[in-house]
Amino acid sequence: MHKTDAIHTPPCARLTPRERDVMNHIARGELNKTIAAALGVSQRTVEAHRARVFQKLQVRNAVQLVRRILQQGGPA
Repeated sequence: MHKTDAIHTPPCARLTPRERDVMNHIARGELNKTIAAALGVSQRTVEAHRARVFQKLQVRNAVQLVRRILQQGGPA
């Protein structure tokens, strides 16, 4: 990806498919334990995905995440 591509690419589009899965579960208000069970991964893995999603979307919590998703036209 070129620097100019990053400028024009919506932040949600930069997420991996698994990060999008985790993001959608977070947006529904699910806990890490529930997300982990649904995706068949450990809670630690969910925590890592959550941290990357928050970093990539430049948010600090789930409320800001939902706002960002809505600003970009809804869930991925």
